[in-house]
Amino acid sequence: MATAGKVITCRAAVAWEPNKPMVMEEIQVAPPQAEEVRIKIVASAVCHTDLYHLFERMHKDGFPVVLGHEAAGVVESVGPGVTEFQPGDHVIPLFVSQCRECRFCKNPKTNQSERYDVMAATESRFTCRGKKVLQFMGTSTFSEYTVMNQVSVAKIDPTAPLDKVCLLGCGVCTGFGAAVNTAQVEPGSTCAVFGLGAVGLAAVMGCQFAGAKKIFAVDVNPEKFEKAKVFGATDFLNPKDYDRPISAVLAELTAGGVDFSLECVGNVEVMVSLPTCEGLGGQCAGRMDDVATRPIVLIAGRTWKGSLFGGFKSKDGVPKMVQAYLDKKVKLDEFITHNMSLEQINEAFEAIKRTLLQFGPNIYD
Repeated sequence: MATAGKVITCRAAVAWEPNKPMVMEEIQVAPPQAEEVRIKIVASAVCHTDLYHLFERMHKDGFPVVLGHEAAGVVESVGPGVTEFQPGDHVIPLFVSQCRECRFCKNPKTNQSERYDVMAATESRFTCRGKKVLQFMGTSTFSEYTVMNQVSVAKIDPTAPLDKVCLLGCGVCTGFGAAVNTAQVEPGSTCAVFGLGAVGLAAVMGCQFAGAKKIFAVDVNPEKFEKAKVFGATDFLNPKDYDRPISAVLAELTAGGVDFSLECVGNVEVMVSLPTCEGLGGQCAGRMDDVATRPIVLIAGRTWKGSLFGGFKSKDGVPKMVQAYLDKKVKLDEFITHNMSLEQINEAFEAIKRTLLQFGPNIYD
């Protein structure tokens, strides 16, 4: 391409400081260096993790930055030593690397890699107004172009619609894989999924895919139940409808507890309650934080697991999920609620904030 080897000037949403709206800027994107690829971003979804960095974490050392990590695009150019990709390839950027060479990548029990943080926190190919702009999670997809190491990019079927499969860069794989890969839900089992955002709905879909016969969808927003039904939920519980812990309700409805429970809220209290929702020997998967529980909860055989990116080895798993979508084995279109331009990124963030604040404390004050 005519731009290969040259600096590209393009539009990007720059977060200059915490707790402030992003600003549409012209940034300069340097050519890819050794083992790197430069990608033209076609579509990017918005994830709560992006909001967390801007409005909740708010550590000044993480700014200025271009956020975004759930996207799809087309390779524009490649750096020296890149043999896996060529200009024109359709790809999905990955925030979890897979080098396929280290001891972790060769271990089937983990999706970690020794090259997880390929692009250091202070390293970037972006500049704006003469200042370096950081790359979020090594991806930064709220930009028309980005540069990434080849171990953090997955090549996908060129017939897949990029504005749909971009969702596989984070949330859908995270929830679906938590059920299928991490919890390893079994045919005929009973499951409970807590939280019906994108990750939770994907977990419901994963439970159905794995053959669960009963899937309890748990959320304080009953308006989400109809959408959960689309993804395979069979029963619906609103904790606000009960004057006792939802774990007790589930135990009563299932004659002792569910076989698998999945926490998709990111709430420590919910995480702690998961094992108590299960029968003896049950399994739960969640996004782990500082948590504590009584040993008796686990000693009878229950297991408690954390799940990163749904346990998928990224470069191997994402193309398979794209193919599963093309084969109509998994849903993606049903997750999409809005289509907006990059210039509307702050509106997209506000829409997510309104949804979060409607059913929880105002963490954005």
